[in-house]
Amino acid sequence: MDQWKNFTKGFIKENPVFVLLLGMCPTLGVTSSAINGLGMGLATTFVLVMANIVVSLIKSQIPDKVRIPSFIVIIAAFVTVVELMMEAYLPALFKSLGIFIPLIVVNCIVLGRAEAFASKNSLGKAAVDGLGMGLGFSFALVLLGGVRELLGSGKLFDFPIYSENYVSLLFVLAPGAFIVLGYLVAIINQVKKN
Repeated sequence: MDQWKNFTKGFIKENPVFVLLLGMCPTLGVTSSAINGLGMGLATTFVLVMANIVVSLIKSQIPDKVRIPSFIVIIAAFVTVVELMMEAYLPALFKSLGIFIPLIVVNCIVLGRAEAFASKNSLGKAAVDGLGMGLGFSFALVLLGGVRELLGSGKLFDFPIYSENYVSLLFVLAPGAFIVLGYLVAIINQVKKN
């Protein structure tokens, strides 16, 4: 039962984007649409879960002096898998996300969870924690991308919702990411208070 607390805390209580304010580079860089947010979120979730599993399995074998570099190598291996799979099977998404895919290696959410949680807990807890944090990150990216896409192009997941006559291009540009993120963080903080 304790494992499921780790799963749900990534959505609101300790959401990596809205509460911990981690992973801002991909959050602001790729969320011009809900599809981009979903793609980056699921890619990061896969890396988080797999890295947490491997770190949890080999934590006793890694000397303290090379702990962080070892975690980075493990994370980089899974990022490479994601990058190659995405390039082969989702080329449009791969092109859209661009440099942000390899940057998952240095995403502080992934390394932070490996260091703070997976290296100190059992395999099951580490896997569930990675899944919860990853899905919470995905939720944040889809929400941010969806709001930006809706306000900036009148579409959601590339389906027209309302006329382009009523859109504001500001929201699909970089300043729109900051504006929407600010409002979403404020709303999440208000929800957490109540």
